[in-house]
Amino acid sequence: MIDDDGAWLDRWLLETRATVDAELDRVLPRGSAAGDDPGRLCEAMRYAVLGGGKRLRPAITLAACAAAGGTRAAALPAAAAVELLHAYTLIHDDLPAMDDDDERRGRPTVHIEFGEASAILAGDALLTAAFATLAALGAATADAVRVLGARAGAGELLAGQARDLALADNALPALPLLERIHAEKTGALFAAAAELGAIAAGAGDDVRARLAAFGMELGIAFQHADDLADADHPEHAPMARRRVAELVAHASALLAPLGDGARPLRLIAARIGATAT
Repeated sequence: MIDDDGAWLDRWLLETRATVDAELDRVLPRGSAAGDDPGRLCEAMRYAVLGGGKRLRPAITLAACAAAGGTRAAALPAAAAVELLHAYTLIHDDLPAMDDDDERRGRPTVHIEFGEASAILAGDALLTAAFATLAALGAATADAVRVLGARAGAGELLAGQARDLALADNALPALPLLERIHAEKTGALFAAAAELGAIAAGAGDDVRARLAAFGMELGIAFQHADDLADADHPEHAPMARRRVAELVAHASALLAPLGDGARPLRLIAARIGATAT
């Protein structure tokens, strides 16, 4: 059964990624018909977004919408918005003033390929595009903007980046502080992704809160698992493995009232848990 579930999830993720990629390609600007693209801005945006990635966050949006009884089409604008915003954070995180990375997904980062100024503008443009894309949700737009704005703003995602930057070079944060940073930098966008799916489905407050909590738990577990895979913070590795198991178990339990529609979310959580064993 585990193998069957794994194969099913692989197919589901592949199909979902193709759907999301097509939507991203549709909503991203290409420059004018005359080929005018000042500073290669549109090219840089497309380079950042369409150059790979697992599309896990938009997959969670689509899966959460299904779990709440909605359709894939209803959640697609929110899924695209989440990935556009995620791409903006990666561009800015890679900048010399932040993490100063030269490579991402096996190729030069945006500021190396296009220059630092163009990278900043491309990140700004993707952030703006994320919120513009939510307008396709119609009556749910205002609610979705509020959720994504709160999760991606100074209270959570940006606070986590600021907290991370404030650490002394090579300092080992205590596990509670590290997990707080994980919650803000990664968990917040996972929580937004899941709640936006619920909003797109027209779900009530209980389901929205349940899916947002699921996303937060899953995001923290994902970041712990990612650190373990990269051998980051090895001193915390034994406890981080325990925390992944605890977080995944709790996240999965939150899905119990949602029935069979939550199968993709359950399998995504199980896969994240398995990567840290």
